Amino acid sequence: MEGKFIPLSVPNLKGNELEYVTDAIKTEWVSTAGPYVSTFETKVAEYVKAPGAVSCQNGTSGLHIALLLTGVTEQDAVLVPTLTFIAAVNPVKYAGATPIFMDCDDSLCMDPVKVEKFCKEECSFEDGKLIERESGKHIKALLVVHVFGNMADMEALMRIAGEYNLKVIEDATEAIGTYYTQGKYAGKYAGTIGDVGVYSFNGNKIMTTGGGGMIVSSHEAYLKKAKHLTTQAKSDELYFLHDEIGYNYRMTNLQAAIGLAQLEQLERFIEVKTENYKKYKEGFKNMEGLEILGIRPDIRGNHWFYALMCKNYKMNRDEMINYLQRNKVQTRPVWGLIHEQIPYRDNRAFEIEKAKYYWEYIVNIPCSTNLTNEDVQRVIDLIIKPAV
Repeated sequence: MEGKFIPLSVPNLKGNELEYVTDAIKTEWVSTAGPYVSTFETKVAEYVKAPGAVSCQNGTSGLHIALLLTGVTEQDAVLVPTLTFIAAVNPVKYAGATPIFMDCDDSLCMDPVKVEKFCKEECSFEDGKLIERESGKHIKALLVVHVFGNMADMEALMRIAGEYNLKVIEDATEAIGTYYTQGKYAGKYAGTIGDVGVYSFNGNKIMTTGGGGMIVSSHEAYLKKAKHLTTQAKSDELYFLHDEIGYNYRMTNLQAAIGLAQLEQLERFIEVKTENYKKYKEGFKNMEGLEILGIRPDIRGNHWFYALMCKNYKMNRDEMINYLQRNKVQTRPVWGLIHEQIPYRDNRAFEIEKAKYYWEYIVNIPCSTNLTNEDVQRVIDLIIKPAV
């Protein structure tokens, strides 16, 4: 077990984080009020070319607000992926709605072919509403996740959403900095194509605020409503009057100070992620049974996580994870499919096939932006020349 411990994904805090946080502390603006919050919102909106942005406590709270903005209620259903982290789907339950699980395609994102088939064959379209025949539920929204910094086929999904009058919520919690380079949405960033987009700044994301998230939208009314709901729905701040149920979802000034420093480094982080992706890709290219999954050819991905397919190799997925752990390299399998989790076993899952296939073989390998060339090479060498 020679060599240092190599974690899966950890923050890189080597910019102006300490300077900005120290300033926030010195000025005693540490809570949800303070200039760094509004500045960070403005800078994120500028970066992704969105009209505006509203900060929140994390990506999960952002998705909850997004569902409320798009009018999702307990009478409704939402199409969701099964291959993602469960935090993408739990907010559907927070809103009282019913998730219906969709399969992935080879991008690991929601499969538009299956989505369209479900809409055509399992639903009826009546008076501008898509109704699932089995439950009678109105399917109001499509919640698409851009998995590992890849991007879903938004051109196809937006076409389907338009045809069936569905609101589109983009879970871009893993994909800030990813954008289309070709096609109808060339130049459009993940999170800015649908009705509402959400980013996460969790500790393992490409940029972090420790916790924290951001809501973006091209609808001015949505942004105004998001600000209202995330700050306890105050209609009169002086006299503490509230006109509806609100939430304590606001980001703190300390978090925003870190976020601003991280955003300044995001393009460099993406460059490092991309270079390390290429090194891994090259390192495994001639190895039978091993493959680093690629990204869509029409995007600039942020390469947040690397997915190593371990199929018909000398080690299976779990053997690989355990072997690397013994050699001080942290890895993980892809998330357990959500439709198989205890809280969701009674929910409908439509023709889930590829998600099961990828779940069986994917190993996520170290992807931090502070990985050295030696770290990457050590991971490659350990995998292609198993020693223990």
